[in-house]
Amino acid sequence: MDSRDAILVADIGKSRCRVELRQDGTVLGSADQHGFPGLGMDDGARVALELLVDTVAMLPAGLPTAPLRGIGAAVAGVEASAAQSRELAVVLAERFGAPAAVLSDATAAQLGAWNGEPGTVLIVGTGAVAFRFDDAGTLHRADGWGPLLGDLGSGRWIGQAGLQAALHAYDGGPATSLLTAASALAGSAAHLPAWLAGSDNPSRTMGRFTPEVLQEAEAGDAVARSILAEACSLLVRTVSLACGGTRHVALLGGVMKSEFFARLLQNALASAGIEVVAALGDGMDGAALAADRRGLLQERYIHRDRTI
Repeated sequence: MDSRDAILVADIGKSRCRVELRQDGTVLGSADQHGFPGLGMDDGARVALELLVDTVAMLPAGLPTAPLRGIGAAVAGVEASAAQSRELAVVLAERFGAPAAVLSDATAAQLGAWNGEPGTVLIVGTGAVAFRFDDAGTLHRADGWGPLLGDLGSGRWIGQAGLQAALHAYDGGPATSLLTAASALAGSAAHLPAWLAGSDNPSRTMGRFTPEVLQEAEAGDAVARSILAEACSLLVRTVSLACGGTRHVALLGGVMKSEFFARLLQNALASAGIEVVAALGDGMDGAALAADRRGLLQERYIHRDRTI
């Protein structure tokens, strides 16, 4: 294989770094490992580059990784530092000998879901954000403001609400099977605050309780079901703020992999007059599109090394 026909695609997130080597839309090899805090950190471009290089080294042996036709990297924290984003594009191009494009994970998700066309995407993972690019390429965003000020209805929000409900039940509030599930995490419900405080990433840790909330809700637990109903209501509000008069949205993110929750959210959106459309791709596909094509509708939100 001539490496100049291939593109390197990366999703450098806060919890996970993924890389793929692609040729003509086919994934030739992939690798993943831990993530990083985001480009907003001190020396964020250097840290992101080192993480990506380390992850590329984990690709299956025999895959040529330089020179390439292009590089597309969806990176957490792009919005926090345009300077670090541009620097990352430059050092990626220098390291791999190919034109590089750096964009936010949310922009990449929208690109992938709509194949570069206008449209709204709701991403529900540990965080939650709705992104819409209109016909003029202008970004309309709602939420995505992090665990302290936003991400309403997200995986973190659902997990946190589940843990809070468990402690409320422990105090004598409404009974819920979430109490047993939460107690198992720390040995006792009374130990949950100290257990969570000892986590290196409390938001991600709370998000890991979300599958328990989903499972108990699907099994019929009334408290868990009320949590999901509120999460859906919050997410409908987020989509409504971002989508304007378009009233269509594509859904992405780890929480959406739950068919049970996806049905609940789709029904809530339908009740608000918003139609769910199938995503054409994901954030990795969006990063690949940015690497392969210039002059995109979303171009002003993509940082390039200026070699193309």
